[in-house]
Amino acid sequence: MSVMVVTGTGTEVGKTVVTAAVAAAALAAGRSVAVLKPAQTGVGPDEPGDVAEVLRLAGPVTGTELARFPEPLAPATAARRAGLPPVRPQEIARAAAGLAASHDLVLVEGAGGLLVRLDDAGATLADVAGLLDAPVLVVAQAGLGTLNTTELTAEALRSRGLHCTGVVIGSWPADPDLAMRCNLADLPEVAGAGLLGAVPEGAGALRPQDFREAAPSWLTPELGGTWDGAEPCGAFR
Repeated sequence: MSVMVVTGTGTEVGKTVVTAAVAAAALAAGRSVAVLKPAQTGVGPDEPGDVAEVLRLAGPVTGTELARFPEPLAPATAARRAGLPPVRPQEIARAAAGLAASHDLVLVEGAGGLLVRLDDAGATLADVAGLLDAPVLVVAQAGLGTLNTTELTAEALRSRGLHCTGVVIGSWPADPDLAMRCNLADLPEVAGAGLLGAVPEGAGALRPQDFREAAPSWLTPELGGTWDGAEPCGAFR
């Protein structure tokens, strides 16, 4: 694949750190990587956003941000309140295709969940994935409630004819509870796609070099990692 869309089952599920981990694993394998953030919300003009965080953790990737809105709201709402034009699916697809022409992997990181609105016409990240014919990686929470939000996201993808490439748990704790451990088996079933890894809780606070060295061990080979899925990797201990 040359373009992959990364979405979450909601906000604050670890989507940016997972994007950085996938980017780091690809870089370690010798691939060139670009990260595209269509709409960054809740960040001021001179403040670092999600792209800057991916670059800090993953290393030398090409980072592109198409639009920035100051209030921490859905992109359509944030654009409207700021009096700025929204970013539209066609613009995002053109930018991703342009990056794909010169990179082995382009990661398009959405804002929040799959159906968060990009503009007042109701366009979403799902429309972007459709225009690009790109697989969608779903980042999910570890604990109670994640099965419902993951299945809803997977159902929305299927209903639009989009391919869910798999699920990554965005923040796996050192001491998981019963629900979290059960979710390891249940998440692939409700998603209809494999569990492709888990990023340890607090991974974003690691030194960048430590993050880059460890990232492949958190992901399966489908995402350029080394976890074979047969036994729990370090993230699950």
